[in-house]
Amino acid sequence: MKIKIIALGKIKEKFLKDGIDEFMKRLRPYIPVEIIELQPVEIKDGNMVSKALDEEAEKILAQVKKESYIITLEINGKQLSSEDFAEKIDEISKSGVSELIFIIGSSCGLSQEVSKRADYKLSISKMTFLHQFARLLLVEQIYRAFKILKNETYHK
Repeated sequence: MKIKIIALGKIKEKFLKDGIDEFMKRLRPYIPVEIIELQPVEIKDGNMVSKALDEEAEKILAQVKKESYIITLEINGKQLSSEDFAEKIDEISKSGVSELIFIIGSSCGLSQEVSKRADYKLSISKMTFLHQFARLLLVEQIYRAFKILKNETYHK
């Protein structure tokens, strides 16, 4: 299995880039992970959010294979402990899926079309974070999940 993270927008802050790069490096021995950054649609008028999300959906879904397992990051998704997240990844891996895709929408969220395509909806936290933190939190939790699954030290 390989993991793909589809995210709208570029990471601008150096400290976030450094953190993401560090966990991507740590993940290499466990699983191939690719991050695909897509350009979000610029919203010039608050009434255009729905149209922008639909345009972003086209870009996102163009990156998705029919047989891929999709996990979207959504405010109303299910919250999991690190152990439960590890179990979910293990369950997906054992099901024979060749590609697990995590989708992180723009700061306005995801379109209903992308949300409907999700096999699983995940929420990182009830707390509100800067949008770009989601990518760092996700790659760290994927790394933690593999450490848990391999019974290796890191997770406490």
